[in-house]
Amino acid sequence: MKIQIPPTLFLFFFCLLSTTTAGDTFRPPSTDQDFIRTSCQTTLYPQTCLTSLSGHSYSVQQNPGRLARLAIGVTLSKAARMAKLMANVSRHADYVATPRVAAAVHDCCTVFGDAVDEIRGALRQMRRLGGSGERVRFQLSNVQTWMSAALTDEDTCTDGFDDVAGEGVEVKDVLERVVKVKEVTSNALALVNRFADAIQTP
Repeated sequence: MKIQIPPTLFLFFFCLLSTTTAGDTFRPPSTDQDFIRTSCQTTLYPQTCLTSLSGHSYSVQQNPGRLARLAIGVTLSKAARMAKLMANVSRHADYVATPRVAAAVHDCCTVFGDAVDEIRGALRQMRRLGGSGERVRFQLSNVQTWMSAALTDEDTCTDGFDDVAGEGVEVKDVLERVVKVKEVTSNALALVNRFADAIQTP
């Protein structure tokens, strides 16, 4: 006897299979997003945090270590682009800007190069986390040190523009870009600190 499957039942099984054939346990889409949203609330710039990280929620999978590493990776990408921009601006600053603006640009170019190196070192260390609890805490302390140093360098860049803020629209544009990088750097450091606190022994 030929068995007929009701169309509604067939549709149910089709939808079920389509959500589980990826070879992984089904995870409600909102769960990972909620984890990132909750984590971002602990940062100084939660909206910037959510905007920069929410698109990678599936790779994080509610893992605070992965989230911290992702945040550092995003920061490195943005800081590297900013460093490249500053290098281009610096090459022409002496010809198109006042001496004070040119000096601020050159200084910012230098410290941003340092910041990129520090963020890269932090990301390299995050990728190598492992071993005993004490060893992981030591590695994380290095990450915190490098990210703090990078944020300090970025602060140095903006501080250098304080006295020349009224000397051209280009200064305002550079400052706005630098501030955005500072925000993601601050957020990444906050997420690293949160992860480090979570693995501390009582």
